[in-house]
Amino acid sequence: MAQTFHALADHGSAPARRRYAIDPLRAARGFRRLVADKEDTAQVFEIMSALSGRSIPHGYLRMLKSDEGGRQAYLAAEFARRLDDDAWLAGLPEGSVGATYRDFVAARGFSAEGLAQESRKVADVEIDAAHPNGWYARRLRDIHDVWHVLTGYGTDALGEACVVAFSYPQTRSAGFAFIAAGAALEFEKLRKGHPYGGAIWQAYQHGRRAAWLPAIDYEALFSEPLEAARARLRIASPTQYEAVPREARNGYRFDDDSSGDL
Repeated sequence: MAQTFHALADHGSAPARRRYAIDPLRAARGFRRLVADKEDTAQVFEIMSALSGRSIPHGYLRMLKSDEGGRQAYLAAEFARRLDDDAWLAGLPEGSVGATYRDFVAARGFSAEGLAQESRKVADVEIDAAHPNGWYARRLRDIHDVWHVLTGYGTDALGEACVVAFSYPQTRSAGFAFIAAGAALEFEKLRKGHPYGGAIWQAYQHGRRAAWLPAIDYEALFSEPLEAARARLRIASPTQYEAVPREARNGYRFDDDSSGDL
């Protein structure tokens, strides 16, 4: 109950209004930098900070309206600690969500702490605040690569665009919509005939139709067989993404004209 009170208490205050302000120009600058360098992950947090509005407090309050979401909010566990627990990950059964995640991040040199460090490069992000909204924001950050595994999208430029498109209806954060739409435009400039826009649009539709992922028990999920988890959570196969050749999924990064336009 105390957590609910604090989540509600700042909604009408002047500091809260400033914190939830939308800044499209800041987002546009961040997107130009992200187009120039897909690996500049800090720009994603820059864009999200500029455009997230009230999506974080609204998402947290939505968690409280379901039994499992309310339980997760009450526990307020920091799942990043589990994600970087090599011994725990090593003990998960082969073919499970957790084992697939373990192999996914190991192959790419990723870690939950590494993603957290990127988020801290944005000075005004309150993601580390000792507040329910801060906990919910950390939860969304920390499960980003889990959503890659669940959805089947890679970490190439198109895969990232698809994951953020999937994330928009799940989180209602305009930052995700902005990145997905911007990436779709950059890809379409290539005029290569691949279904780039179709892949991103399909990812958005899959996000709409899937179960609401922020509220689920991720520790239990990690022991579940991956295909069974996808079926239970109503996550469809990324057929449009898979129709794009692997070598073409990073295409816009090598387009000489792409980084200068927005």
